[in-house]
Amino acid sequence: MAIKTVGVIGGSGLYDMDGLKNVKSVKIATPFGKPSDAYVTGMLGDTKMIFLPRHGKGHLLTPSEVNYRANIYGMKKLGAEWIISVSAVGSMKEEIKPGHIVIVDQFFDRTKGRACSFFGDGMVGHVEFADPVCDDLSRTLYAAARESGATVHMGGTYLCIEGPQFSTRAESNIYRSWGVDVIGMTNIPEAKLAREAEICYATIALSTDYDCWHMTEESVTVDMILQTIKANVAMARSIIKHSIPLIGASRRCKCAEAMKYAVITDKKKIPAKTRKKMALINGKYLK
Repeated sequence: MAIKTVGVIGGSGLYDMDGLKNVKSVKIATPFGKPSDAYVTGMLGDTKMIFLPRHGKGHLLTPSEVNYRANIYGMKKLGAEWIISVSAVGSMKEEIKPGHIVIVDQFFDRTKGRACSFFGDGMVGHVEFADPVCDDLSRTLYAAARESGATVHMGGTYLCIEGPQFSTRAESNIYRSWGVDVIGMTNIPEAKLAREAEICYATIALSTDYDCWHMTEESVTVDMILQTIKANVAMARSIIKHSIPLIGASRRCKCAEAMKYAVITDKKKIPAKTRKKMALINGKYLK
C-alpha cells in the first residue's frame, strides 16, 4: 500500500496527538529562503504526517513575515500531497459563533505585496484558482469535524487581510457588507502556492471572536483569541486524526495536475537558474 503524506500547517501544538510515532525534527533548505521553522514528521498508522508551525515555535513571525513560498516548497520536498491548514479567524456572521469551525471554500485577498507565486525570474505561468481549495479534502475535513463533535459550517469565504493590526469598525462593517464569512491573516498566499505546487489544500478555520463589528460583544483582543484557540487545539487535533483514514490513497482531483498547462513562457528561453529552482515545482512539465 502506498504511503499517504499529509502536511499540517498551524500552531506548534498540533503534532502532540495520540498515536503519532517516529517523531523527528527535519530542517529543510529551499531556493526561496528559510521556512518558518523545522518540520516535525511522524507516522500516524500508515500515513506520513508533516507538521509546520506557521509563525515558528514561540510565534516569532508576523503574518507578513512568514515565508510562505519556503513553507510550501518544504512541504513539497518532503512529499506532501495534502495540506491541512489550521487557522484562527474572526467571525463575520452571527451564526458563526466563537468556538465554531468553518471549512472555507473561497478566499478574498486583501494582502499588500506578499510573494504569492513561485513564478518569476524569466518564467511566467498562470494556474486556475476559481475554486481555491480542494473539494475532496474539504469534504473529508467536514466529515471528520462532525465525527469529532464540532459545530462545523461547510463552505464560506475567508477574507485575508495584511495585519498585524485587527480591523477598524468601519473596515469590519464594510467587509461584512461584502458577504464574507470569516477574516484572517495567513491563508493567502498559502493556498495559492499550494495550488502551484500541486498539493491539495483545505482549511480548518477556528472562529475565535466576532472581530469588532458585533456591538454586543467585546472588541477582539489577543487574550480572547488565545483563550479560544487553547480550547480549540484539542478539537483541531481530533479533526485531523479523524480525517486521515478518510483521505484516499490516490488523488482524483484537479489539484494534482494544476501546473500541467500553466507555463506560457517559451521553454527554450527559461533561464537555467530558474529552471533549476522550479524543478521540484513543475520540472516534469518542462522536459
